[in-house]
Amino acid sequence: MTGLKSIGQGGAGDALWAAARPSLRLVHDAKAERPAAAALRVIEQLSHRGPRPSLNPAEARRRYAESRKPLLARMETIESIIHVRPPIDQAPSMTVIRPFGQPAGDPLPAIVYFHGGGWTVGDIASYEPFCRQLANATGSTVIYVDYRLAPEHPFPAAFDDARRALRWVRENYAWLGVDPIRIGVGGDSSGGNLAAAVCLAERNDAVACLPAFQLLLYPALDMMACMPSHKELASGYLLTGELYGWYRQNYLGRFEKPRHWRLSPLFAHDVGGLPPAVILYAGFDPLRDEAAAYAGRLRDAGVATETLFFPDMIHGFLTMGGAIPTAGVAIARIAKLLDGLNLD
Repeated sequence: MTGLKSIGQGGAGDALWAAARPSLRLVHDAKAERPAAAALRVIEQLSHRGPRPSLNPAEARRRYAESRKPLLARMETIESIIHVRPPIDQAPSMTVIRPFGQPAGDPLPAIVYFHGGGWTVGDIASYEPFCRQLANATGSTVIYVDYRLAPEHPFPAAFDDARRALRWVRENYAWLGVDPIRIGVGGDSSGGNLAAAVCLAERNDAVACLPAFQLLLYPALDMMACMPSHKELASGYLLTGELYGWYRQNYLGRFEKPRHWRLSPLFAHDVGGLPPAVILYAGFDPLRDEAAAYAGRLRDAGVATETLFFPDMIHGFLTMGGAIPTAGVAIARIAKLLDGLNLD
């Protein structure tokens, strides 16, 4: 169905798994017996309402948007929200959210944010409540990027859009009212994939100023899906193995190297010299182990890395603040860790 096969015994995935075991042991030591009650209620509510591989992309997006509406957090008050549409050859459309209560005229940190949804679904309506929360909690301008979606626009469309968006923000920092040396990148799930890949690309190209940080929220980092949690949590927790495989194939398209670092940052040969990272992951998420493994690789390479692990949570919980109170707790903890990076 997916066209993607796990790496077999003795392959690169097994070597990576072996190298990552110290980090993964930390995850398993904190393992919860079952998801939190609020998460279980969401699983029951969404199990037959969200996107599925048998749908065409338009219907999958409609179902995703409709199923998420009841779960969204309330809209927090913010200073301003602006929808920006640069010339199509320069950058994708973006939504700029400035936090409430910040002194007028002061340049703020910025988070160039790439949404999740398996590179296939997701829109500003489903993400605005979370982006507002993130902006207010961190005191940062959050810039939501409306990158092109698969399968109509397979790899490298989203990756290219992510880089172009970051470049556009850097070039327009004064107009946006952000501090050019405190522009970071962030994303959840497939958006975390884009954020991590952008940081690798910027380092490889030796740009004058790397992103100030990378905020990776239950990121998709392994297009081979070869970690133990992919099998252990392949059913029963919303992001099923079948659905995740469909998402990956949509993005991969005809590209024949799923282990390339632009698709699978976890397989990058060298992760040294990257921006400081905050990585969040959840206990009942099939992407759990790839996040833990990447955190371990970054630390081993000398990259300042902070982790947040929620053992009783599921994939996608951060944008479900209207149904899962832990989402608000997590956002506050994210803000504290970003503040501790001492980016001033």
